[in-house]
Amino acid sequence: MRLITYWAGAVALLFSSSLLACPAWLPEQAFTQIQALQRQVDEWNRAYHRDGVSLIADELYDQAEARLRAWRLCFPGTQPPSPTAGAGGPQAHPVAHTGVGKLAGAADARAWLAGREEVWVQPKIDGVAVTVSYRQGALLQVISRGDGVHGHDWTANARKIPGVPGQLPRPIDLELQGEIYLRLDGHVQAQAGGRNARSQVAGMMARRDLTASEASHLAFFPWEWPKGPDTQAERLANLAALGFTEPQRFSHKVNSFEEASHWRDHWYNNPLPFVTDGIILRDSKRPAAHRWQARTPYWIAAWKYPWQSALAEVRDISFEVGRTGRITPMLELHPVRLDDRTVRRVSLGSLRRWQGLDILPGDQVSLELAGLTIPRLGEVIWRNPMRQPVMAPDPTRYTSLSCWQPTDGCRSQYLARLQWLSSNKALGIAHVGKGTWSRLLDAGLLPELHSWLMLDEQTLASVNGIGPVSARRIAQGFASTRRKGFRNWLKAMSAPPTGSARLPSNWAQLAKRSPADWANETGIGSGRAAQWVAFFQHPPVQRMAAALHQLGVDGFVEGFELPPYIRSNSAEPSATTPETS
Repeated sequence: MRLITYWAGAVALLFSSSLLACPAWLPEQAFTQIQALQRQVDEWNRAYHRDGVSLIADELYDQAEARLRAWRLCFPGTQPPSPTAGAGGPQAHPVAHTGVGKLAGAADARAWLAGREEVWVQPKIDGVAVTVSYRQGALLQVISRGDGVHGHDWTANARKIPGVPGQLPRPIDLELQGEIYLRLDGHVQAQAGGRNARSQVAGMMARRDLTASEASHLAFFPWEWPKGPDTQAERLANLAALGFTEPQRFSHKVNSFEEASHWRDHWYNNPLPFVTDGIILRDSKRPAAHRWQARTPYWIAAWKYPWQSALAEVRDISFEVGRTGRITPMLELHPVRLDDRTVRRVSLGSLRRWQGLDILPGDQVSLELAGLTIPRLGEVIWRNPMRQPVMAPDPTRYTSLSCWQPTDGCRSQYLARLQWLSSNKALGIAHVGKGTWSRLLDAGLLPELHSWLMLDEQTLASVNGIGPVSARRIAQGFASTRRKGFRNWLKAMSAPPTGSARLPSNWAQLAKRSPADWANETGIGSGRAAQWVAFFQHPPVQRMAAALHQLGVDGFVEGFELPPYIRSNSAEPSATTPETS
């Protein structure tokens, strides 16, 4: 059931998962943004309440609605319409469907439970809410929730559902509120998620003629007996006697927050016959049914499971250039909590994907955890109505041989080259990562890719952010690379892949090879041969090789000849020769 929330509860839900502050909008900008998001929420509400179709995951809807309410608090002046406006039908409910207040987290759940005399817990089943009425034990009518006061007649389809008996064991007048749900076999919520179960149920119930086969997959869980006995224990026992046994099976009296938390964790991680999205906490006693209204009551609350997806606002688009020249668009996000981590950026993988998704700053997107660990983009939920274009880097500028110096537009690829050479796949320099390279680069100490080889401990210690202890460790790491093997250095310099070819461990022999020589190697065709020749002819590569020769690094000594342009200037490798591609 789509939850109707307090304004305060909605804002708490948003800010418990996000570090957003009020946007810095002018009044006219705020009006445009709020009205655009309101129209999107209205569309979702119409589809859900009127047509029985869920266009968005419930947790994403909750977050979008919370964001809308937060914006309205930041920029007061307009009141939001009811989420169920226009969703009612021709059939009046005998007792209004209340909403359910959402608890933003463990602290809210603990506070809600404090001081209550008798509380029961049930799984919050993810289906569609209905009223089921009996007269003298015979099924009379089934009404969809609609706006909580009026709904649509679903009786014809409901009669085919095995869990909605046509005749009760005794002739009783009875009105039940509950959930028609998709019956599953051993569903584990923590592993399988929502499986779009609610939308499947809503779609089946909205059909003119539900088939017997389809109906066999549906069931009914009554979670309220508005005019039933005074206590929850009595209501559960009487429902079981009437044939509705699941509520008693899946209801437990809890005396503490710890007990409630236990059942929440248990139902989240263990097999159930239905999809759930949290637990329901309810007082045993509640007001008389004639006092119920289609709004959030005080005697019931939902404590939902950790979000499988989070709504995030795109703050900016940045572009990272890898060492091979591949451009990766990155979504820079306003920080948002997903599971137990704060997510600030997520990769889009390729320029083509970013262009296809057409994501720009201000858009709202969903985030998911791939393998429960890595944040990834789900989908675009809502687009900023005031879109500003973003210019991407020219992909033709970046290749496997570009950015061997930190010239304009080269910082990202240059840093990627440095990170690669210090990684365990190349030289394995301990205590050196992106942060260290960034500090050295900002200090102007890395005009060439090999410049770090000439840095001593004293120079390193003078860099902002690098203390004496770190400087000593870094210097030792740098010095250790001089003992690395030739093949490690080839990898560090991002030489083309060798495939299955067996190459000599000597720079001089490799540098003299022609394209035909390379093409004759096993696993190296004409295309790869051209890459190898271009690599050895690239001036920055030659300058780095010359530096390694001067340092006596294995493979760069025997038979090594300095390139003419270096030999004519100095025996030392230049740090200022302009890069050519």
